[in-house]
Amino acid sequence: MIVIALVSFIVQWRFKSKFKKYSEMPLASGLNGRDVAERMLHDNGIYDVNIISAEGQLSDHYNPANKTVNLSPDVYHGRSVAAAAVASHEVGHAVQHARAYTWLQFRSAVVPAVNLASKLVQWTLMIGILLLAFSGNPLVLLIGVIALAVVTLFSFITLPVEFDASRRALAWLQTNKGIMQTNVEHSQAKDALWWAAMTYVVAALGSLATLVYYASMLVNRRN
Repeated sequence: MIVIALVSFIVQWRFKSKFKKYSEMPLASGLNGRDVAERMLHDNGIYDVNIISAEGQLSDHYNPANKTVNLSPDVYHGRSVAAAAVASHEVGHAVQHARAYTWLQFRSAVVPAVNLASKLVQWTLMIGILLLAFSGNPLVLLIGVIALAVVTLFSFITLPVEFDASRRALAWLQTNKGIMQTNVEHSQAKDALWWAAMTYVVAALGSLATLVYYASMLVNRRN
């Protein structure tokens, strides 16, 4: 867990430094993030998705509930390689939604269970450990471990969704030379999205390590 925490810190730092670096690289086409998102939507025959500016830094996301691509101000107004990469990635999720991508549908289906599990994890693990230590009752800790398992499953389901959205974004950017006009820009966009994907990978591994840690308490008790 300590190793994963250290790796997570390094990956997060690396991703933010990459984003900052590529945010300072102007896009030769002069398009901003909103322009890129709109073009990608229309190229994929999608006209019922709105592009809006969302407050916050690196708060970019696609909301399938109301069909909105939410871009942070730096991405929405930005005319950089990073802005184009992030905007196209989020539209990648919109394309997944429009094409009924299986992993996205699966992730959306388990969201209610994950929301409940996330709330349970906050208190069941701590209370469960105390009850196990002082009374030997493992029930609450077992509930916490099951809830954490649901959250962990969700983090791994998220991985193919994120990697596929980046794949769709990069493929579209590669075929639309009017967006990124040089191979250097495309390589930089690919680098930025790769590091963004790594943050999800580390988060999933961290959740798995935590699950194994608490599950081992139940196993050790039985032994």
